[in-house]
Amino acid sequence: MSNEGRVTTEQRGHVLLIGLDRAAKRNAVDYALFSALGQAYGELDRSDDLRCAVLFAHGDHFCAGIDLLQFAPAIAQGQITLPDGALDPTGLYGPRLSKPVVSTIHGVCIGIGLELLLATDICIADASARFTQIEVKRGLYPAGGATIRFPRQTGWGNAMRYLLTGDEFDAAEALRIGLVQETTAPGEHIARATALAETIAAQAPLGVQATLASARLTIIEGEEAAKKQLQPDFVRLLQSADAQEGVQSFLERRPPQFRGK
Repeated sequence: MSNEGRVTTEQRGHVLLIGLDRAAKRNAVDYALFSALGQAYGELDRSDDLRCAVLFAHGDHFCAGIDLLQFAPAIAQGQITLPDGALDPTGLYGPRLSKPVVSTIHGVCIGIGLELLLATDICIADASARFTQIEVKRGLYPAGGATIRFPRQTGWGNAMRYLLTGDEFDAAEALRIGLVQETTAPGEHIARATALAETIAAQAPLGVQATLASARLTIIEGEEAAKKQLQPDFVRLLQSADAQEGVQSFLERRPPQFRGK
């Protein structure tokens, strides 16, 4: 039986459930898993029928880190490549996924696992979750986005507390510092994340994507760059069929039926 990682995908309405599936290795990320996740993100981005995703993991743990023996030579030579049509799961290189992802964590979340979390938009943690950005304990440092996103999301001191020590912390601490947005009772994390993703998917897709893009633009290029896009993006959305449907459904006192057009 192959030990190579893969991902499972399941569509529920407009939501794509993406499952890390290398449970025998605690979902340690190898090339196959990284590539398959990138392909799933590419599918999500291209599909007119998919509006949001849930990233979860099979087995007892979310992710035990990277398969360093496999990745180290490629990282050193800058030769990490993805299949055609795939998007970088860390969101660092190439086009960024334009649709939101809700991640949900249980068991251990180590190294690149935490960086995959940081590349998503909302995170739900099972009460069992344990987090470690462990690289400094291995003579390395996190190169998958943690040094960029962890301080931005949780504040400098909270991020340095764990980035510089490699200490483990639990779901309650992750909630306190803002790394995750909600915690659940054991075993309820996927259901809660899916419900949240379904709520997002029920909103106007173009509006959701524009909101996500505007917030990211503010972070990446600054407030002034984002300001310049507010009016033209708003005018574009105002002319959409979804905006008309939003008004009509309000007048008719019924749930809107958005089509992403």
